[in-house]
Amino acid sequence: MKPWQLTRIDRYLAHQLAVALTALTVGLVALGWLMQSLRFVETIANRGLSVGVFLKLSGLGIPGITATVLPITTFLVVQFVYERITTDRELTVMRAAGLSQFALARPALAVAGVTMLLCFLLNLLVVPMSFTAFRQFDFEIRNKLAAFLLQEGVFNQMSEDLTVYVRLRQPDGALRGILIDDGRDKKSHATILAETGRLIVGAAAPQVLLINGSRQAIDAKTGRLEVGTFAEYTLDLAQSAKEEQQRFRDAGEMGLDELLHPVIVNELGARNAGKFRVEAHRRLSSPFTVMSFAMVALVSVLSGAFSRHGGLIRPSVAVLTVVGLLALSLVLNNVAARMPVLIPLIWIVAIMPGLGCAFYLFGPELPKRAALRGKTA
Repeated sequence: MKPWQLTRIDRYLAHQLAVALTALTVGLVALGWLMQSLRFVETIANRGLSVGVFLKLSGLGIPGITATVLPITTFLVVQFVYERITTDRELTVMRAAGLSQFALARPALAVAGVTMLLCFLLNLLVVPMSFTAFRQFDFEIRNKLAAFLLQEGVFNQMSEDLTVYVRLRQPDGALRGILIDDGRDKKSHATILAETGRLIVGAAAPQVLLINGSRQAIDAKTGRLEVGTFAEYTLDLAQSAKEEQQRFRDAGEMGLDELLHPVIVNELGARNAGKFRVEAHRRLSSPFTVMSFAMVALVSVLSGAFSRHGGLIRPSVAVLTVVGLLALSLVLNNVAARMPVLIPLIWIVAIMPGLGCAFYLFGPELPKRAALRGKTA
């Protein structure tokens, strides 16, 4: 039998691992989605947006949550399933039947391998696409869609520096009794009053056409109040539409080639060049943590003698090891953005624990396998 040919025992264990991994991942992703969604509730409620908008906005974060929890759930599932078959003496029977350490670990390695490929797909394709869609949709809500959902009789907070009050909104879209507090220009904080108005679609952001009103502003240098009247006045309701159009894309939105070879167009991009490279290496290296964490769990459950009453030392050490690797990886990602020379350590933390555990667990079997091949030859 070839080393990677699955037997009935392999399929039995792989099925249990796959079912448990799916259930646990879905549960943790749902929990993460719920926690992430709480920060959107106030925004959606204040702007009067629909439940569908809320679900779309929060749902775009699911791929990122999934990619984050998969290495952790893989470790937990391997640890739990193998601990259970050990407690039920199934593992003892398998060893008595002559199964080697590698044969016992093979189902977990197969499931971890498939999960690792899924992480590559998420990191390199799905997560960047979903994050880009999230940023675009969030921008539309903040600068476009929300403006057309102005509620009458309340102070509508368009942004931190822009508040709009409308006394009456008619069915044809006309606005009456308009008050606007505009603090976007730090040098001239303005208060605008208008009898009537109407929302219009701008090139990149919503605008409001104000009719028969006045504009009052305090000059920051002189402290004088400047008052002017107008028959018609057009005001842009976006917080910073021009800056948003010219903004340097976030690292999470970029493809792998863009991260490895960033086009530096401004000072902000130059400062973040190290962050871009770290993000690229993180996407490529983090899927390997799935296999490393699975190997940590396998060392915990397959090494050492069987304890009738169970043991807490090896599982505790395994959990602490995974927590330590996660913390170390997080620290390295932050530090390597400022010190690119540390980027190779990101790969070492992702791959070396798995290789070390594999050598520890399967190393003693290598001479036996070599001798067996020599006899059969």
